[in-house]
Amino acid sequence: MQVQKKGTIEKLRREILDLQGPGIRQNSEQTNIPLGPILYHMPGGAFPTGVIHEFISPSLPSAAATTGFISALIHSLMQNNKPCLWVSTRPLAFPSGLKIFGIEPDRFIFIDTKKDREALWTIEEGLKCSSLCAVIGEINALDFKQSRRLQLAVENSRVTGFINRLFPRNIQPTACVSRWQILPVKSQLPDNLPGIGFPRWKVDLLKIRNGRTGSWQIEWSDNKLCIEDNTLHPIISPYYQMASA
Repeated sequence: MQVQKKGTIEKLRREILDLQGPGIRQNSEQTNIPLGPILYHMPGGAFPTGVIHEFISPSLPSAAATTGFISALIHSLMQNNKPCLWVSTRPLAFPSGLKIFGIEPDRFIFIDTKKDREALWTIEEGLKCSSLCAVIGEINALDFKQSRRLQLAVENSRVTGFINRLFPRNIQPTACVSRWQILPVKSQLPDNLPGIGFPRWKVDLLKIRNGRTGSWQIEWSDNKLCIEDNTLHPIISPYYQMASA
């Protein structure tokens, strides 16, 4: 009886998520992005795919850190062998540097535009293409109407969108499922050895639909996201562990 009740509650929870907003529903084809404790803050315990995620980058160091963090997320999404579209008005990505995140640069289609209006049109068209795994957009302005158009574009394609707001003049409400801010953190090497360590960021989840906000310090090393809690350890989602058991 208790097992049946639990199944009914889980079914109702999925139906409520479907009604509460696009892209929140979970499905068997959803790509697992191992974010460990962060997933407890996500709707349904999984990183939402097939939706639009917004990142706020008020400075150049923040913009570079955001580029790195998005690349780490893209690493999981690109395991389906689909390419990724990268659209920018101020290109920050260094193609060869993507190899740090286990991604070959020839897997990306880079398009540079002069104006946000041109970039938004290109991003929207890319989001409609189910042959892509994701679309990354580096732009300045994004209002609710524009973000709603982007969200509607992924309803059928289920492509995941990442919008990096570069030096925004004002932060308006948007239809994006989440809002993040990524800041660079000084890298560390064991035993105080000289040199440059692995990329490390302070990750702030400022808004998440049907989820909870939070803040974490994360490092990318050995093709894994690691979260700092006195010591760094690989992030493995408990949901991923159960699915693999």
